Amino acid sequence: MIGNFELYIGLMSGTSVDGIDAVLVNLTDDKMEVIDFEYMPFSQEIQFRLHQLSGSNAQVTLQEFGEMDTALGCLFAQTVNTLLCKSNLVPSQIEAIGSHGQTVYHSPLGQFPFTLQIGDPNCIAQHTRITTIADFRRRDVAAGGQGAPLVPAFHHAVFHSPFETRCVVNIGGIANVTFLPADTHQSVIGFDTGPGNVLLNQWIQRHLHHNYDAQGAWAKTGQIDFKLVEKLKNEPYFQAQPPKSTGVDYFSLDWLELQCETGDYTIETIQASLTYLTAITICEAIARTAPQTSRILVCGGGVHNNFLMQLLNENAHCEVQSTAEFGLHPDHVEAIAFAWLAKQTLNQKTGNLKAVTGASCNVILGGIYPVN
Repeated sequence: MIGNFELYIGLMSGTSVDGIDAVLVNLTDDKMEVIDFEYMPFSQEIQFRLHQLSGSNAQVTLQEFGEMDTALGCLFAQTVNTLLCKSNLVPSQIEAIGSHGQTVYHSPLGQFPFTLQIGDPNCIAQHTRITTIADFRRRDVAAGGQGAPLVPAFHHAVFHSPFETRCVVNIGGIANVTFLPADTHQSVIGFDTGPGNVLLNQWIQRHLHHNYDAQGAWAKTGQIDFKLVEKLKNEPYFQAQPPKSTGVDYFSLDWLELQCETGDYTIETIQASLTYLTAITICEAIARTAPQTSRILVCGGGVHNNFLMQLLNENAHCEVQSTAEFGLHPDHVEAIAFAWLAKQTLNQKTGNLKAVTGASCNVILGGIYPVN
């Protein structure tokens, strides 16, 4: 601890595969004060290689996998060092780094359940000289859980209100929700609702060679085909009961083409319909699981898609707001969550919620990579 500051760095590289978020946060006592932030976009080569690794039918060599694990670890470290330089801090002033890593595969329901994140924490600790906590999800899987979502415990710590039931929606590549009952005797519930930005990003990359649909402008030029959306909603995942989680290895353009003949529609119609699919599956999940929700707080990259936010507002039965209106920038929330989880781990406190993930018990998450 430096003075009155207990500083942690959270690293997040999400399922949108766009880059690395690094947030420097003061977690003294019950504070949640963001000091600084750094974003490093992935190069096109890194994005391409990550998509190759995480594709539903990925075929990669062990050498390719190992090299990408190391390369990402070095990129995470580089991002941290840039943030430290920007903030005029030295490594000894930071308690720890919490690194989520890049998810390349998520399979919590097989005979041998697993979830896989890369970005070697050995490289992060070595090249930053800061104790690093990583590999948070696999301990929950070992305890019989889905390994996801892990952020609901953090959401409860910062967004719970005793006066109203809230829902926090994070829209990254995959969308997830956390229900925060006003009554603390009721359990927090959280799960992945399905695709967030992943299909939108992949479709526009294929046809316009853009990384994402800025503000949903391209989708807005198309017409939503509600029959197509209903066909896509026949996917059993949407009707499955929580606990449940999914990944971009499942919801991909391969999945889309198995559900429909994409050539039967204009490319703009597909984009508009996929945007509506994201919005309506989120809203229906909330209505089905927590109909008493009176406010939805949105974070993640999806908050910048104006068309998606419009559709959420039109289909939700309550007020929809950005987490920015509650003190946390929507781009920072998940990275802060992993800084918070790192502190939980260092203090030997549990980080998962068994009612959310389906684990047999709450457990201390992650592995600790100390420095000399």
